[in-house]
Amino acid sequence: MTADLFEDEQPPEPAQQALAPGAVLLRGFARDTGAIVLAQLDRLLAAAPLRHLVTPGGHTMSVAMSNCGALGWVSDRRGYRYTQRDPLSGQPWPAMPATWRELAVRAAAEAGFAGFAPDACLINQYLPGSKLSLHQDRDEPDVSAPIVSLSLGLPAVFLFGTPQRADRPKRYRLQHGDGVVWGGPARLAYHGVAPLADGEHPLLGRRRINLTFRQAG
Repeated sequence: MTADLFEDEQPPEPAQQALAPGAVLLRGFARDTGAIVLAQLDRLLAAAPLRHLVTPGGHTMSVAMSNCGALGWVSDRRGYRYTQRDPLSGQPWPAMPATWRELAVRAAAEAGFAGFAPDACLINQYLPGSKLSLHQDRDEPDVSAPIVSLSLGLPAVFLFGTPQRADRPKRYRLQHGDGVVWGGPARLAYHGVAPLADGEHPLLGRRRINLTFRQAG
């Protein structure tokens, strides 16, 4: 079934929804600024193109990704890590746009995490069928800072569990402009994205872009 282009006309859901202690879903947080955020995207991806990374186990990720900011997250047979330079070009990652950083800082503050100072933004592109397996974000040297995630384009089913991998995650439908922030007791919760359903979004077509902001330095 394709995505409904008129989903925004449905009755509004609560602006904030608690997913767990320390985790908050911000409905429609970036909806009004989504076009402004996307206006920066092509420039960034021209400098650091999307690529399908390989996991340490040798599997190619179905999600294509890039980075912006002082640090970028990479994966290969040597492991997961942050680098100051793009391994493809040898150049520093493109600077994080001020509008992106301001959105991330404001989202963190609305979720109760003042003082967030993101220096890395992972840019993930999902096409129909792409998914992200359950995992923890634990490559940052200090996990006291939260994770801020913004969704743009096609809707997706976000899987959010607990710090215990055996616990069954709950499912949340994320729409264009939704934000999710998790930190504190939820900082190491397992999370992922179910296979993306096909559809057509007015701004991004058959794509979903996810921006994940982290304090990695």
